[in-house]
Amino acid sequence: CSLIFPCVVLKVTKEEGKVAERKERKEAFQAPPPVIMFSGSRLNSSKGLRRQKRDWVIPPINVAENSRGPFPQMLVSIRSDQDQDISIRYSITGVGADQPPNEVFNIDPVLGKMFVTKPLDREHRSSYHLRAHAVDMNGNQVENPIDLYIFVIDMNDNRPEFKNQVYNGSVDEGSKPGTPVMHVSAFDADDNTTANGMVRYRILSQMPHSPIPNMFTINSETGDIVTVAPGLDREKVSQYTIIVQATDMEGNLNFGLSNTATAIITVTDINDNPPMLTSRTFSGEVPENRVDVVVANLTVIDADQQHSPNWNAVYRIISGDPSGHFTIRTDPVSNDGMVTVVKPVDFEMNRAFMLTVVVSNQAHLASGIQSSLQSTAGVTISVQDVNEPPYFPTNPKHIRFEEGVPAGTSLTTFSASDPDRLQMQQTIRYSKLNDPADWLSINRTNGQIITTAMLDRESIYVKNNIYEATFLATDNGSPAASGTGTLQIYLIDINDNSPALIPKESQICERMNRNVNGVNITAADADTDPNAGPFVFELPNFPTSIRRNWTISRISGDYARLGLRYQVYLEPGVYEVPVIVSDSGNPPLSNRSVIKVKVCPCDENGDCTTLGAVAAAGLGTGAIISILICIIILLSMVLLFVVWIKRREKERQTKQLLIDPEDDVRDNILKYDEEGGGEEDQDYDLSQLQQPDSLEHIMSKPPGVRRVDERPIIPESQYPIRAVVPHPGDIGDFIHEGLRAADNDPTAPPYDSLLVFDYEGSGSTAGSVSSLNSSSTGDQDYDYLNDWGPRFKKLADMYGGGDDD
Repeated sequence: CSLIFPCVVLKVTKEEGKVAERKERKEAFQAPPPVIMFSGSRLNSSKGLRRQKRDWVIPPINVAENSRGPFPQMLVSIRSDQDQDISIRYSITGVGADQPPNEVFNIDPVLGKMFVTKPLDREHRSSYHLRAHAVDMNGNQVENPIDLYIFVIDMNDNRPEFKNQVYNGSVDEGSKPGTPVMHVSAFDADDNTTANGMVRYRILSQMPHSPIPNMFTINSETGDIVTVAPGLDREKVSQYTIIVQATDMEGNLNFGLSNTATAIITVTDINDNPPMLTSRTFSGEVPENRVDVVVANLTVIDADQQHSPNWNAVYRIISGDPSGHFTIRTDPVSNDGMVTVVKPVDFEMNRAFMLTVVVSNQAHLASGIQSSLQSTAGVTISVQDVNEPPYFPTNPKHIRFEEGVPAGTSLTTFSASDPDRLQMQQTIRYSKLNDPADWLSINRTNGQIITTAMLDRESIYVKNNIYEATFLATDNGSPAASGTGTLQIYLIDINDNSPALIPKESQICERMNRNVNGVNITAADADTDPNAGPFVFELPNFPTSIRRNWTISRISGDYARLGLRYQVYLEPGVYEVPVIVSDSGNPPLSNRSVIKVKVCPCDENGDCTTLGAVAAAGLGTGAIISILICIIILLSMVLLFVVWIKRREKERQTKQLLIDPEDDVRDNILKYDEEGGGEEDQDYDLSQLQQPDSLEHIMSKPPGVRRVDERPIIPESQYPIRAVVPHPGDIGDFIHEGLRAADNDPTAPPYDSLLVFDYEGSGSTAGSVSSLNSSSTGDQDYDYLNDWGPRFKKLADMYGGGDDD
């Protein structure tokens, strides 16, 4: 209630419609707007008293949202009691006036009437705070500002909105009535302090209607969904779909606005169905001595949710297998039980097994659920007899013998047994499988072991005094089966190896303290105690020089010292000293060994000097000097040979030519590494370039025009013959005579442009290349050679120079 709208109490029942409510609101809007006066003071002239300033409490102004106008719509009239004396101007400030959102409210500055210019939305802004001002024409304040509070009255213009269109919840099957299931909620943007924003919930429908249509209910105010009836069974109905409606106006379906959402309730599984075997008895069979074989398959039925702990089966053998030969594994896909052999079974021991099997789930049964009688079954497993291989009762078998046992000695009988003693009577045959030293043989029928060679404990095939051989026992079954047995022979040592002296070589100083100078010697014996050490070391009586120059002193049971006798000095060199070594066997064995002792001069540290080592090797001073002289002579010869080679090379480089360097045609011969002509030069007849062996084909030609590229048929010119040993002064004359003969020889090349220079055939009659310097001119013009550059200057001078050349 305010100064603008009178208090209107709406008492609406369901029988009254919205028409009455709208009528009352219309009458309220048509009420005349109130007038708000500024609080002020003025002087009373008749009594001379001053009126005290009064403070007004301005009630709030209520404006309904979503008003249809017309706009601007007057809300209130503001005036000052001084407007009769002076001209007053009114204004308002604040959010909605001169602050965003601007111009929602305005005021007539002269009349003071305040208007709302557009519909208001409470959900956008629910209140406004403005201040009204009164000033004179000069802008002077004539009244204190007054506060105006404008409240937007809510209208039911928003439907409830669910947070989700689909809600998911769950409840265990078998739940009691009143069990919470899920919660739904809706929000209404209208004022929740009024009926416009008060939401109420109800269930419109439930699918399916099993076992009854109303298995659930919802709290109308909170939106909590609970069960109201028993009978939830996942195996019958695993999911329910519920349509929930939310209505404002406190659930008034006539005036309220509504919205709906879907609630999906999943009935979760509990272990309320015990597993049941499909049969009370199962059977299977297994061959003996086989493992990891599935011998029977147990099938089970469980109505609970598949592949969950309430459905997964667990099988146990509760009787019939005291030795643990079998186990039952669960197939993760089918949930079947696979009876598997984990320990070999023996037909001769057990021909059949009667197992009692019980099945349960991984999860315990729900409260109040009892196990089914079909959770237990019997399993009969028959064992099949197969041909088993023979076996050696004692494997490996250990025996002890002295080494050195001769061939043909019977060591033992290594026999095997056949486990198939009930239904099969079989014969066993023996053979040798592995005998590293080939010392043994075995009787094929009875397994007697006989030696074929002497046993030697010191053999490389004996490890830790034990020789090991493997034998094979095979029956005559179908198919045949075989087993292996190992025989281990412990060889007892006998004294059959004489000791050997160690070391074989050593050195001592020729002049040293006799207490420390010497060679420590010991012995090695392939036998073991008591046939090895302690050893006895002694020098032989012959030759007598051994005992005269050398002595042996005992250090311990296995060691002695060999040294020179006192005041005995030997020349540097290598001496072979025989030593007799005896072991402690019964009887003892002796061995005469030779140790090479190098006697040499030593330095202060007791080490042989280099010269002493050479001398000890058997070379005297003269021999050493001779070797050094030979080395020097060899080096001198090599040096002289190198000097001779260098000198000869220098002479060959400084040797003068017999002809003038300017006339040396070698300076004008260039090699261009040409390896043949181009493709256009491959069609000519190469035979024309070769000198023929005879002229018969030319002589037989008829008269006519002769080819210019053929050799003329005339007698050849006679060239001068050079003396065998010419005098050096005759060389020039010989050359000139040959040149003159070539100039006058018409048969000498070139008689055409095709010239044969390097013909390697037999009997070539080509003349000397000196004809290139011929002075005959002929009819050929060689002046064009002058245009070929400096490389052809020599030819140009020879052929193109005229008669003067």
